[in-house]
Amino acid sequence: MTVSLTSSTTSTGFIPFDFVSFQSTEQFHGAVREQLAQDIEVMFAYAKLPSPLVDACRYVMTGQGKLVRPLMVASAFASINSSNNERTDEHNDDIDTLDTDLDALLENDSDYDMSRRAALAVELLHTYSLVHDDLPCMDDDELRRGQPTAHIAFDEATALLAGDVLQTLAFEVLTAEMPTFTPFDATIASQLMAIFAPRARRMVSGQMLDLNAEASVSVAQDDLEAIHRDKTGALIEAAMLMGGVCAGATAPQRMALQECAQHIGLAFQVQDDVLDVTMTTDTLGKPAGSDEKLDKSTYVKLMGVDNATSYAQSLFNDGRAAISHELHSRELSDNEDNIGTDNDALLALIEWLWSRKK
Repeated sequence: MTVSLTSSTTSTGFIPFDFVSFQSTEQFHGAVREQLAQDIEVMFAYAKLPSPLVDACRYVMTGQGKLVRPLMVASAFASINSSNNERTDEHNDDIDTLDTDLDALLENDSDYDMSRRAALAVELLHTYSLVHDDLPCMDDDELRRGQPTAHIAFDEATALLAGDVLQTLAFEVLTAEMPTFTPFDATIASQLMAIFAPRARRMVSGQMLDLNAEASVSVAQDDLEAIHRDKTGALIEAAMLMGGVCAGATAPQRMALQECAQHIGLAFQVQDDVLDVTMTTDTLGKPAGSDEKLDKSTYVKLMGVDNATSYAQSLFNDGRAAISHELHSRELSDNEDNIGTDNDALLALIEWLWSRKK
């Protein structure tokens, strides 16, 4: 059974995406972005950072980013929730009772609020990594998300501290007592931390490996993939798993999410390497050709544009297959080839990622 709540809202003024029927990728992503924008402002009001630190943090957190990682949290949460609800509804014919209880669910849904915390956490951690990657001591970039980088818009010291505090806030928001959020669920929070912390560490390790590879004459594909499974893939893995945990994912569902994320994380990096040489700076919102400028080891350098594009597509296909069978086991039993994306947030997100141009 699918319940549509297009006219209901929470006390925060937004429709929780776990209870909304998935209507379109644009509608779903818009709702998630709107909720995240509000939660970012709630977080800054809670943190009480001094100027110019708060100004720099707000500047980098409210730029025109793709918000891929919070969208992954929300999409995994919505898909697992939908899949589990459909299975439960097979044994529940008391629709009137369910409809009567919807208002209470909307007002007191701590699982949904934990997913909001998780989405905020992964975006904070990702943005910190971008601020530090852009610093003169790292990639020394002057443009990010279509605007001057933090150390250009402010200064190097402020940018450094902005990255530092965003990293610490990424963990704090999982349990902070913030307005508009219900009290954190200790059981879910501990599981989120166990997922998030080691993958945050892996992201930093991957960045070090990437810097080390710049000094190498050539890097084999296996070594390149090892770098990016940590540098890019670890946080994508965290995002999907955290969304699933908030929705009460079963052990098989978590395994499927992790396998999906591992394929998508690597596909995302291969695709980034292709876009770096095929798109313009205006489209990307960051300097095109920066990988070549820094003599980075990339999949395009290793394989060429066409082969790298084909490899990315095969990885996206593998990621889609890994999660489709777990989310849609009932549909697949009737038609093994009929795996639709029209009504599933996570599968729709994968399609959206494959078609991106920046």
